Amino acid sequence: MAKIKTVHPNEFEPHHHWYPKALNATIHPMISFFLNLEQERIVTRYCHMHPTVDKDKLREILNHQAKYFLWAGADLLNVTSAGGKRQMVVIENNSCPSGQKSMPLVDDNQEQGSYKLMIERTFKPMLKNLRNKIKGGLAVIYDKNPMEVSGYAEVIADVMNEPVYYVPFYKEDENTHIKFIDGVLYVFVDEEWKPIRAAFRYVTQKPWSRIPVNAKTKILNPTIACLAGGRNKMVAAKAYDIFNSEIAEYGLKINMPETIWDVSKNEIPLWVRKLGGHAVIKVPYSNAGQGVYTIVTEDELEAFMKMEFDYDLFIVQSLIGNSNWSSTTAAGKLYHVGTIPDNKNKTFVADIRMMVSSTKSGIKPLCTYARRAEKPLLDNITSSMDSWSMLGTNLSIKNPDGTWGSDTNRLVLMDRRDFNKLGIGLDDLIECYIQTVLSMVAIDKMAQTLVNKQGKFRMKLFKSLNNDVSLLNEIKVN
Repeated sequence: MAKIKTVHPNEFEPHHHWYPKALNATIHPMISFFLNLEQERIVTRYCHMHPTVDKDKLREILNHQAKYFLWAGADLLNVTSAGGKRQMVVIENNSCPSGQKSMPLVDDNQEQGSYKLMIERTFKPMLKNLRNKIKGGLAVIYDKNPMEVSGYAEVIADVMNEPVYYVPFYKEDENTHIKFIDGVLYVFVDEEWKPIRAAFRYVTQKPWSRIPVNAKTKILNPTIACLAGGRNKMVAAKAYDIFNSEIAEYGLKINMPETIWDVSKNEIPLWVRKLGGHAVIKVPYSNAGQGVYTIVTEDELEAFMKMEFDYDLFIVQSLIGNSNWSSTTAAGKLYHVGTIPDNKNKTFVADIRMMVSSTKSGIKPLCTYARRAEKPLLDNITSSMDSWSMLGTNLSIKNPDGTWGSDTNRLVLMDRRDFNKLGIGLDDLIECYIQTVLSMVAIDKMAQTLVNKQGKFRMKLFKSLNNDVSLLNEIKVN
């Protein structure tokens, strides 16, 4: 049986919960300034830079009170058009985002950093509004990222001043130490099953297969947030499209690659051809850089078509590459701005992670970091090249035994040393934040649509949005 650890107050040790290079880093003054900007100053600046944006609508969206998707982390690319128009493009928004372990302290005197900010602003208020009065403890459940997740467990114990159960919940395991009965989570501790009134979740691998959508234990984030787009790229693309049609009249838009959804495998070559032979193919329900395939040559497309998959439907998106090789779309081509050239004059693709959470005074930024690709961006492509090494930025590495590691050499911190390499400024950070909030609100609204007035999951409606039999068979409803 897996080992559940009971975490008590006053156990937090900073060196366990940050990468060594982040623990001793000094935050860049611009990042500190950005994180301390009041909402009204952000609104004023954004509308000054984007005169067609409706100030009241932007304020309303930033003050959105999330119902299901309370904690999010968007991955954004800094791109430009042939005409030099810069923008931040949302690649995806995650319902269990990492980032705390990569974030230098904003205030050296607050050693729990934005771990504590997250728990005090978002998790603790959630507990005050519990409708289901389950008498029970608190838990942190996870299947990845123990460095960060254990930090949350220790901070929750401090903030709530009570023990917290730190519970592994891996997809491949039997999980005889954890169960749901009538929607209530129980964990096996000290030779007895103990009910859990609320849980902090960092379960990333097909969470809907183990955590019921209609759970009664309050979970941050609940499974519905994953199905509505936080771990489901198919529904996320539709949520963004629907929300974009609602906010277009206010001058707002979620920037995203051109996306074709509900694509069966045998149709993929046709769509790749339509996009000029360059495309990104995504398994909609994977994460951590898994299930994403960049196609820039016939060889890469051929290799993809030989692969076997668990699911029936895919997403095909326009590929953002270099100025000589990017997907051709109706809106034209977009290219990576990339990092400032290094001392060998090499430019690397980088993405920016912006983590935010819902608070009583709106959706606020928590932390941010960046990641660069393994190899530099080339001007020209050859048939033998591996495009993922130039375009893929995710740091997660899946080990042969199913555990996860990280390639921290490619981590770009928001500190005095690394931040300048990104070549971005304060307005870019504000744009990242606005785009993250827009995509988060779109997914939260989709989640609300997928739940009926009785608080139950609307499976028929979900099926009409995402009729992938393999996925539907995985969903644990009760």
